Amino acid sequence: MKVRDIVEVLEHIAPPELAAEWDNVGLLIGDDDADVRKLMLTIDLTPEVLTEAGRGQADMVMAYHPLIFRPLARLTASDAPVAYAATRRGLAVYSMHTALDAADGGTNDVLAEVLGLRDTRPLEPVAGDDECKIVSFVPSEDLSRVAEAAFEAGAGRVGDYSECAFFCHGVGSFRGGEGSHPTVGQPGRHEAAEELRFETVAPRSLARGVVSAVRDAHPYEEPVVDVYPLVAGAAVAGMGRIGKLDRPVTAGTLINRVKKALGLKRMLVAGRPAGDGQPKIETAACCAGSCGSLFKAASAAGAGFYLTGEMRHHDALAAAQAGMTVVCTGHSNSERIALCRLAERLGAEMPKLNVAVSKQDRDPFDVV
Repeated sequence: MKVRDIVEVLEHIAPPELAAEWDNVGLLIGDDDADVRKLMLTIDLTPEVLTEAGRGQADMVMAYHPLIFRPLARLTASDAPVAYAATRRGLAVYSMHTALDAADGGTNDVLAEVLGLRDTRPLEPVAGDDECKIVSFVPSEDLSRVAEAAFEAGAGRVGDYSECAFFCHGVGSFRGGEGSHPTVGQPGRHEAAEELRFETVAPRSLARGVVSAVRDAHPYEEPVVDVYPLVAGAAVAGMGRIGKLDRPVTAGTLINRVKKALGLKRMLVAGRPAGDGQPKIETAACCAGSCGSLFKAASAAGAGFYLTGEMRHHDALAAAQAGMTVVCTGHSNSERIALCRLAERLGAEMPKLNVAVSKQDRDPFDVV
């Protein structure tokens, strides 16, 4: 198996276009043509994890946090020791980071499952490229050429499918002016011709190019090409998740769920009501990593409980004053649980690949 094969699967699970603009996801180190027998998953590629990868004979590492975040001026043992060592060893390094956070089934969906949420939606949906439907009317003998031109311009993609279109029969009528050169009939006469209605879809950003390609391939002197905007369905990708609990529970119950699932003895909690008379929570939200500011979106949507990795002091105060219970697990502790789920998905899609989760990867902070 090649590096490019694994990259293709990783990008199917977490498309890079879902990542935040400031992020640096993708293949950061390595050769697309290199062979891979073992892939190791980690949150951070530390010296300890790098040593573990070497001892375990891993050929590639998926380091959730980008090993190279800002442009490097020098790739030396002193300026970028881990990146330098990985490069020397021929280790391929890929990062998913916020692309996995935003993706359906990614980091935040795993956290939502820990809380027991249902009917979830993103707290901050990804601003995707809305689609449109492109329609034209084509003589049957020219349909193949016109459709192929549209597909080559980027139309007809629906999920994992390409060259998607719809055709139906009809009759088109027209009268050409004196200076016209109609493909069918004569100028000045009312004409009718059998045509096929050709429909396909395309991102709005590509619509202009698709229309141009259809016009160039069309046999008519003045082809009609219609563009209809499509209303997007409910967003499944984006930062954070909010949803309903199967039954109302106390904040204490949710805190215990998180501790058990993440293997933590202690967490930071703000705004937790005291005593046995805690109000029951019906709606909760979560966002892995450093997503403290998203508590505002969670609160506005009716969440009484918010789980994240870390948040600023004043955000925690504001959330508590708004009546929320907020829980901070520590930055990477909120993300690491997603690695086991990712390993399962990769194993199912690439059964011949040895996928391992790092045992040396850990949060840099200890509570003492």
